Amino acid sequence: MSAHATNAPPHRTFTLSDFDFDLPAPLIAQHPTAQRSSSRLLDGRAASPVDRIFRELPDLLNPGDLLVFNDTRVVKARLFGEKASGGKLELLIERVLAQGAGNEVVAHMKVSKKPPPGARLHLAGGAAHGGFDATLLSRWPDADGPLFRLALHGPAGETPWQLMAQHGHLPLPPYIERQQNAGHDPDAEEDAERYQTVFARAPGAVAAPTAALHFDETVLTQLAVRGIERASVTLHVGAGTFQPVKTENLAEHHMHSEWYDIPLATLAALERCRQRGGRVVAVGTTTVRTLESWARSGQTQGDTDIFITPGFDWRVVDLLVTNFHLPKSTLMMLVSAFAGYDHVMGLYRHAVAQHYRFFSYGDSMLLQRAG
Repeated sequence: MSAHATNAPPHRTFTLSDFDFDLPAPLIAQHPTAQRSSSRLLDGRAASPVDRIFRELPDLLNPGDLLVFNDTRVVKARLFGEKASGGKLELLIERVLAQGAGNEVVAHMKVSKKPPPGARLHLAGGAAHGGFDATLLSRWPDADGPLFRLALHGPAGETPWQLMAQHGHLPLPPYIERQQNAGHDPDAEEDAERYQTVFARAPGAVAAPTAALHFDETVLTQLAVRGIERASVTLHVGAGTFQPVKTENLAEHHMHSEWYDIPLATLAALERCRQRGGRVVAVGTTTVRTLESWARSGQTQGDTDIFITPGFDWRVVDLLVTNFHLPKSTLMMLVSAFAGYDHVMGLYRHAVAQHYRFFSYGDSMLLQRAG
């Protein structure tokens, strides 16, 4: 579903520039902390921020609260190859459309000159050199779409998931810089483990739900002992999460679409939480987008391109655990809509001044819904 979805207009009209801020490059985290829960946590629930450590989170929540996680699993969706002419290309597989005879996928493509439909592509060296081939079928979702629909031709019986696992590379965000090696990004051992949540289950994401990276088994156990329930949703994070907003008028921005699923067990947990007067604590913006999309559409599974900006009418989420986001990003708009624009911008100024670590491997904060 698509939504700015507000019942009341915002008190002011926001533009893209309102969500800009100065971020020193050294604050962009290039590596995870030694331990997941040893990262910092900016407690932004009150008017004045409080500097904490993430492992303190269970003590900040109440018995009866419900934590909702995104259990998507990041796949090795980045593939290197070449056209029949020899020109180099790179694919980032966004979605698997079909398995079996078709093995169709949708992907972003980096190449100097886009090949035409019907072109044969050789990936990971091609079938003749231990890799596999693909046929470009069309643009996607339509003839002018930004993505490409391809059929993968692996050895008999190999699914797109298996081909990615064998030949692909972890699709680290563009702001995490790893030393280049023969044109390829190496898959560091720490990334294979730490750019994945401890409860990742459903393969399909090309980016991690980063707020959940801070949770380890110790914190999860402490949450359970404190009487805080857990539930999960699935939203396969797409590369569009890094798509820049290019227009000052936010209404002109077209939000990317992502697939989500809410199991019946989670719906039951949400109802129990409501009945006992607990609070719904979303872990990450992807969980927020899933829950609030369901609240509007009534659909427990499907695609969402919900765009959350200040003035949004919140229906489900009470508290939010989130990382620090890019300037001018849709995620900055989401957290500002949740906790209040002025409050969030003040928290970001504090985080920069106190040298918090930003983005995927960075620190986190805890926010309470304004109003």
